[in-house]
Amino acid sequence: MKVPKKQVREILKGREQCLWSTWHNAWHQEVLRRKFFAGGVCRTTVQVPGKVVVITGANTGIGKETARELARRGARVYIACRDVLKGESAASEIRADTKNSQVLVRKLDLSDTRSIRAFAEGFLAEEKQLHILINNAGVMMFSHSKTTDGFEINLGVNHLGHFLLTYLLLERLKESAPARVVNLSSVIHHLGKIHFHNFRGEEPYRWGFAYCHSKLANLLFTRELAKRIQGTGVTTYAVHPGIVRSELARHSFLCCLFWRLFSYFLKSVQEGAQTSLHCALAEGLEPLSGKYFSDCKRTWVSPRARDNKTAQRLWNVSCELLGIQWE
Repeated sequence: MKVPKKQVREILKGREQCLWSTWHNAWHQEVLRRKFFAGGVCRTTVQVPGKVVVITGANTGIGKETARELARRGARVYIACRDVLKGESAASEIRADTKNSQVLVRKLDLSDTRSIRAFAEGFLAEEKQLHILINNAGVMMFSHSKTTDGFEINLGVNHLGHFLLTYLLLERLKESAPARVVNLSSVIHHLGKIHFHNFRGEEPYRWGFAYCHSKLANLLFTRELAKRIQGTGVTTYAVHPGIVRSELARHSFLCCLFWRLFSYFLKSVQEGAQTSLHCALAEGLEPLSGKYFSDCKRTWVSPRARDNKTAQRLWNVSCELLGIQWE
C-alpha cells in the first residue's frame, strides 16, 4: 500500500520534532547538572598587572588553572613544583595561551626542607615583592611513607612544607602589602584529627585518615596565621576546591577507579580553581581573614577546625619540628 507523500512528510516532520525535543531536553539537563556540580564562579574582574604570585604545585591540575587565570590577568607567576620539566611544559602552555611571558618555573620539593629553604632563598634574591602566595600543592598517599626529614608524608608535605614556606616568605608579603596567603584544604577535614604524638608516623598507620588529618592542619594553620598577622596588611584564607577530577589520587587504585566511575559528577580543574581565584582576587575579603571558603563563599568548618587551643599548639609543635621561631 502506497503512503501519500503528504503523510510521509508529516511523519518525518514529527520524528524531527521528537529528536529535537529529546536533544533539547538532554542539553538542558546537562546545563543544569553542570551548574549544580560546578559550584561557585570567581566573578571579580580585578586585573593584577605587575603583581607577583607564587603557586605551589602549579604544574598540573587546579594549580595550573589558577596560574593560567592569574597570568591572563597580568600577574608575574612563579610555578613552584618538584617536577621542573613538567612545570616548564605547563608554563610554556600558559604563556602561549595568555600571551604573558612572565610565567616562570622554580624547583620546590615540599617533602624536603632543604629544597623549601633553597627555593625561598632564590626567590627572595630574585624578587623584591610578593603579593599572593597560594599553597596549592598536596599529596594523598595511601602507603606508609615519610618525607626526607622523617615526617609522615601527608602531614609533612601538605602542612609542614607549606608552614615552612609561608614562614620564609612572610616578610616579603608584609613588605608588599596588601597581600594574601591562600591555603588549599578540603571538606574531608571533618574526618581529621591532630595526633601530636605521631607526626613522624611511627605508630600504626591509618592510611585512610592521614590525608584528612593534614587537611585539618591546613585549616588550623590558616586560623592561627590570621590572628598573628592581623594588622600587617597580609590576610589569609582556607579553600575547599570541591571534588575535582585531578591527579591528586593517582597513588590509589581505588580512588582512581572512583574518579572514573563518578567523573560525570566531579568538577573540572577549571571549576576547582574558582574558589582559589576568588580568595586571591576578590575585593573586600579582608574582614574574613582566617575563614574557610567553598564555591566562592564562606562556609562552615568542623568543631575541631575552630579549636583555638589546638591551633596554637599545632603552631608551636610545627615550629619545634622545623627548628624555627615564629612569634
